[in-house]
Formats: sequence, structure tokens, C-alpha cells
Amino acid sequence: MSRYKDEQCRICRREGQKIFLRGERSDTDKCSINRRDYAPGQNGQKKSKLSEYGTQLREKQKTKSFYGVGEKQFRKYFDMASKTKGKTGEVLLQLLESRLDNVVYRLGFASSRSQARMLVTHGAFDVNGKKVNIPSYIIKAGDVISVREIKKDNGTIKHALEVNSARPVPTWLEKDAEKLSGKVVRLAGREDIDLPVEEHLIVELYSK
Repeated sequence: MSRYKDEQCRICRREGQKIFLRGERSDTDKCSINRRDYAPGQNGQKKSKLSEYGTQLREKQKTKSFYGVGEKQFRKYFDMASKTKGKTGEVLLQLLESRLDNVVYRLGFASSRSQARMLVTHGAFDVNGKKVNIPSYIIKAGDVISVREIKKDNGTIKHALEVNSARPVPTWLEKDAEKLSGKVVRLAGREDIDLPVEEHLIVELYSK
């Protein structure tokens, strides 16, 4: 699957806010948006008013960046959400939150979603006792995600757990720090998602 290969800090600057793509670095003074709070490029400091379409497009691009999802896959999630009972925008966010890489990040086993994606790809986690190395794997209520026995001494995971020790785990998840595992109590509701996303703009964009 194709990946956006531009400098991650440029994505945050383009959106005008932190997307937290670089884990703990995003919380330090080294984060570039703290030093250059304007869009990248030679015209980045010029303020221009976005059209309705531009506003909707930026919201979609921002949401894709938050979850590290490509255009084709994002559209697939939207189509799935539109065919599911409930508000399309909220179901879309629920699907994105249900990705295995996002759950690994939410449980604190990784410092960023991109790091979680890498760890999943490298086979660091089991789902219900079976190895799953597909970051886009959709978890369900009742699923148990655990660090595989042979990966429990992984330095990246240990560091992430230490860095994220004070970060609260969402109420839709349960974490067992000693066993390095977590359980999906229920699927995430809109009230559980703390990202600054206006999903109705995405629905409006795709409904044109």
C-alpha cells in the first residue's frame, strides 16, 4: 500500500495543528509547528480563505493523516460506513478507531500510530491468541490484543510503555499492564474520540 513519504512535520504545519505523527517529539519544543506555525512552502505565511470545498477537503486530508490511511482505503471505509446503520461520519470514525494499529497506539504499546503500524507489521501482537500482522485488521468487541511472548522484551514497546504511562487508556478499552495485553470492552463511540475532526465535512465532501 502506498504511503505518504513527505516529512511528517510538514503535514502538521499544512493542517495548522499537531497531528502527533512523531510520538513523544510532538510534545516537545522540537516539534516544528511550535517554531514555524504556518504552512510549508514559500507562500506558507500568506493567509488565504478556503472555499467550502477546500475546507471539506482539508478535513478529509487531516483525518487521513491522523490515522495514517491512504486515499483508496479511506474511501473504502467511507463506503462501508455509508452502508452501515447509524450516522455515516460517526461510523467512519469508529471504523478508523477499530484498526489494530490504532488500538495498539491507544493501549500505549506504541508512541505513535506509525510506530504501532510498524510493530504490528513486524508481528509483535496477537489478537485472541493468534498472530496478526495486518495494521488495518478491524477488531471487534471482546477481542484481546496482547504483546507476543517473544516480543515482550522489545525495546521499542518497553520505551513506549514508559513514555505513555501517564496517558489514560480510553474507556472502551481495558489494559493489563503486567500481562502486556488489552481488551476491547466495546467499540468506540463518538464521545470517546478525542481528535479535532468535523466528520460531517467529510460526509458532505463525498456526497457531492
